[in-house]
Amino acid sequence: MAYVNTYRPPPPAKPAYGLHGPVPYDINVAFPLDFTQLETPRLKLTPFIPSIHAAKYHAAISDPVHFYRYYSFPGIEDPESYLLSMDAFVRQDPYSVIFAIIDRTTPDPDYPEWGGKLAGTIAVLNYSPTNLSVEIGVLCILPTFQRTHVATHAVGTLLKYCFTMPNASQSESGLGLRRVCWHTHPGNEPSLRLAARMGLKREGTLRWTWVLPVGKEFGKIPRKTDLLAGHGRDTAIMAMTWEDWEDGAREIITTQMARME
Repeated sequence: MAYVNTYRPPPPAKPAYGLHGPVPYDINVAFPLDFTQLETPRLKLTPFIPSIHAAKYHAAISDPVHFYRYYSFPGIEDPESYLLSMDAFVRQDPYSVIFAIIDRTTPDPDYPEWGGKLAGTIAVLNYSPTNLSVEIGVLCILPTFQRTHVATHAVGTLLKYCFTMPNASQSESGLGLRRVCWHTHPGNEPSLRLAARMGLKREGTLRWTWVLPVGKEFGKIPRKTDLLAGHGRDTAIMAMTWEDWEDGAREIITTQMARME
């Protein structure tokens, strides 16, 4: 039996935009975004633009090792590595987008044009027009805004946008998805509690889904003869479906957001 294998490894990918990118910044999104639907009286979501938001974002994180302790990306504790990772992982994927969370209740005298203070990030990842599904991720609430209304309003706003049917003739319109999922480290109790409070249901645990960077804690020890040195990580899966949304989850979101007014 004769055969050949002509595969050659592709050259290393180069960040299309580098650290900050040009002006105007191309968010590179292949699905509808209506930013009038991505806000509440207390908060709004806007594209995270590194040249505008990155300096404030990183300056607000005094202990990046602790802040990113549950994340699996290598080197994101360093601001430059973080920006390069987000460019490669999010911006270069037309079915993912990362938002800056702007807290409208806290003015920023340095940037009054923002309409509030930068409170963190949140993203929609891996949008599938074929399966009508998406993941909510990269939820990083800056320390000053933790245990406030910010996480509840950011997640609630995105869930509402994901499940509301598209309708240009009505005041509320969205993506009309069937499923929104939430992936997190099984030991990340704040993330699990937030998702559960917002009505997402635990579906299970995917074991050994990530190889962590060497030295990263909160991982599982691999076998002694393993091919890679980094510890392993499981992933807890939570999700909400359109059936959940119409069977009470919409009311849960409304109640939670009202409670955090």
